[in-house]
Amino acid sequence: MAKALLFDEDARQALRDGIDALADAVKITLGPKGRNVVLAKTFGAPTITNDGVTIARDIDLEDPFHNIGAQLAKEVASKTNDIAGDGTTTATVLAQAIVNEGMRNVAAGANPMALKRGLESGVEVLSDAIRENAVRVTTREQMSQIAGISAADPAIGELIGEVMEKVGKDGVITVEEGKGIRSEVEYVDGMQFDRGYISPYFVTNPDRMEAEIEDPYILVTDKKISAVQDILPLLEKVLKVTKNLVIIASDVDGEALATLAVNKLRGTINVIAVKAPGFGDRQKDNLGDIATLTGGEVISEQLGGQLDAADISQLGRARRFIASKEASTIIEGNGDAVQIDDRVNQIRHVYEIAKSDWDREKAQERLGKLSNSVAVIKVGAATEVELKERKHRVEDALSATRAAVEEGMVPGGGVALINVIPSLGDVELDGDEATGVSILNRALEEPMRRIAINAGQDGSV
Repeated sequence: MAKALLFDEDARQALRDGIDALADAVKITLGPKGRNVVLAKTFGAPTITNDGVTIARDIDLEDPFHNIGAQLAKEVASKTNDIAGDGTTTATVLAQAIVNEGMRNVAAGANPMALKRGLESGVEVLSDAIRENAVRVTTREQMSQIAGISAADPAIGELIGEVMEKVGKDGVITVEEGKGIRSEVEYVDGMQFDRGYISPYFVTNPDRMEAEIEDPYILVTDKKISAVQDILPLLEKVLKVTKNLVIIASDVDGEALATLAVNKLRGTINVIAVKAPGFGDRQKDNLGDIATLTGGEVISEQLGGQLDAADISQLGRARRFIASKEASTIIEGNGDAVQIDDRVNQIRHVYEIAKSDWDREKAQERLGKLSNSVAVIKVGAATEVELKERKHRVEDALSATRAAVEEGMVPGGGVALINVIPSLGDVELDGDEATGVSILNRALEEPMRRIAINAGQDGSV
């Protein structure tokens, strides 16, 4: 297929038009008086949202060159969402302002690479200044305020503040759709470990890039699964009773991974494959903990087990399994309470006799995971459309609160960005590099301007 090419000013203008098209749709949601956006869906009810990344991901433009610009802007929102979980609209507004100011200066003859160097130098100074201005978040009241502002709903703020106080900053909190009108919190047994899905083909929630399965059977093995023949007999047994299967293995690749992905896409089986947490002996310990929590067995050749001869009775169970790119969560495993207590006591003994700080730390980590509870926020609403919109707001508010507890909080409403503008005076550059810093200076004002405009005020005053 022949490629269409654009150069120089034509190319820059096309990219800018695409960035503007996406950013203009996103930025109307910024601030306490920002509007919502309605997204049409091919199947099901439309989605109402004010979440920047959700809107950005739904936008594709007809013109291919404009669409390239839109995809670049979309990457800004997606990356912000991956790292912080919120603030995607502000990031998009900043990106648009930087691009527009940069394009204007390039058209006037500025050197693009010099502008880039100036921007990068300015960003380093700004990041340090924002960190210095941040205030630690330690109280439930602070967490409730942050969540309430993010969700534009004090009730959601109180709910998240209560949950965060109970489970702590490292606690596991999941959000799911409730059955009634009121939102509520349930505390259940569960575990989270730092391994995510092996392939994005397992994703069931593209908006959050998460894979979820209700009531799955869970295969726990220390074997690397490459050949489909290794798991085919077990798959056939599982499919007689359910389509829902989670595979936790040393690794899954090659023919086996391809077969699972293809059958997942065809709807033959609802499967998620994740790597086992840890390495060597640590991995064996972690797999044993997972098997105990879910009521299954570790299928290991070292223990005389053969994967191709495994029976469905050796698999664990759970009410729900959630995997992201980086972590997996088991909710309400089907393990026997007595066996779990025995396992906890066994780990406590390991902790007591450990001779190194490293061994004690790892034993403490295992204890925390095995005896921890998971907070499940069940979001309630009157209609399906309202439920999806409300669930989005709860997820964003939770991400914002976690980020604040981790790194501190700063004034909202664009004030934090205005406050750090004087720090750019410490950047000693000249020529077009200094112009790059000036572009940042102007861009930092844009979120506050947009908040004022969305509130019906004059943003330039």
